[in-house]
Amino acid sequence: MSEYRMLINGRLVSAEIHTDVINPANEKAIASCPRASVEQLNEAVAAAKAAGPAWAATTIEHRRSALLKLADALHAKREEFSRLLTQEQGKPLAEATAEVDYTEDFIRHFAGLDLPMKVIEENDVRRVELHRKPLGVVAVIIPWNFPVFIIAFKLPMALLAGNTVVMKPAPTTPLTALKFGELCAEIFPPGVVNIIADDNDLGSLLTKHSDIAKISFTGSTATGKKVMASAAESIKRVTLELGGNDAGIVLDDADPKAAAPGIFAGAFTNAGQVCIALKRLYVHESVYDAVCDELMKLANEAVVDDGLKQGAQVGPLQNRMQYEKVKGFLDDARKDGRIVAGGEIPDRPGFFVRPTIVRDIEDGSRLVDDEQFGPILPLIKYRDAEDALARANASPYGLGASVWSSDMDRAYDLAVRLEAGTVWINKHFEVGPNIPFGGAKMSGLGVEFAEEGLAEFTQVRVVNIAI
Repeated sequence: MSEYRMLINGRLVSAEIHTDVINPANEKAIASCPRASVEQLNEAVAAAKAAGPAWAATTIEHRRSALLKLADALHAKREEFSRLLTQEQGKPLAEATAEVDYTEDFIRHFAGLDLPMKVIEENDVRRVELHRKPLGVVAVIIPWNFPVFIIAFKLPMALLAGNTVVMKPAPTTPLTALKFGELCAEIFPPGVVNIIADDNDLGSLLTKHSDIAKISFTGSTATGKKVMASAAESIKRVTLELGGNDAGIVLDDADPKAAAPGIFAGAFTNAGQVCIALKRLYVHESVYDAVCDELMKLANEAVVDDGLKQGAQVGPLQNRMQYEKVKGFLDDARKDGRIVAGGEIPDRPGFFVRPTIVRDIEDGSRLVDDEQFGPILPLIKYRDAEDALARANASPYGLGASVWSSDMDRAYDLAVRLEAGTVWINKHFEVGPNIPFGGAKMSGLGVEFAEEGLAEFTQVRVVNIAI
């Protein structure tokens, strides 16, 4: 097995305690991962704090150059990262490679952003300037569904703004993050980037730490509430990208055959383990049977296998805990609706669940009302579009949503009234580094990507000058 080490104060270090990282496709250990002690966590935060003033004093051009070197280094290790990502996370190699490529692209885009001083007012009486300054040490917490890509949501922005970072990956997918640390060790000064791993025992200590100025967290809403509470004591800045129960609305004029591939991809990419996956689909009664039939075909044709095998389209769920949760949602599907595709648990090692289509189900079922975060899509029949809109908006979540129609005016009228941070028309699950991304209601706080996302890693400083 390869040796994996954490990055603390510019050094790649091990730990006294190690735990195995499991390949979800075969339930076998692929590596032993060091788990940081409380002392090592404190050392990482102290190193980031000590490195902060010098890093903040560098020019943005210098920081931009370092990020571009990081993108180059990742590109050079593209195949290695992709295979390791498939092994620890489970997604098919094609999806893993795309994730690594997107990560590189996002880093390059964010490196090109700027933080110019803005003159708000200038006249005979006064000149008012708005400056954006670093916050200090940023805690970056990465989930297990996109353990490489989500690094690009946070780390480049934090560093470009002049902050230093302590990053903690999810305990079940730490290896690509630690490998990322090897790249950072060659590029950034000691202490600017620190990466530690844990066994789900250090998150609260990191978020409560008095020397952490901001927390950037992606994960469940339940954990996000705890992060927000821990930040309250010292009024830490927080960006929270949390769970979603994204609704799609298929109007009566939609073409089922044309819409089905986009709906299927929006629901089943990464085995449905996507915060903005399409998780409940409201379909007009006039096209309900046709939409069900088209999605059934795609689900039955999908190749479910180890992500490293040629032709695999859907990999396993990432960890046993999520696997057991999804099996519980399958029980709900059998009880509250009718499974017309999938629903089987393959008789093999690994956390596999076939893409599952559930029809004749209603709001009030746990499968419809809660986030399943797995390869199950419930289809709910409706008669009136206004009723579908009300039901879609009734959720406490509001990360993403979509409308499917051949009439852009009708689709747009619904789209602008859906209560979600992002609403798509005739597509789902599309993001870009230049497009602000954030959730409504209990799906998050703050914004990532684009200039708006960069601003979240800064402190506004107004200089008001008497003339």
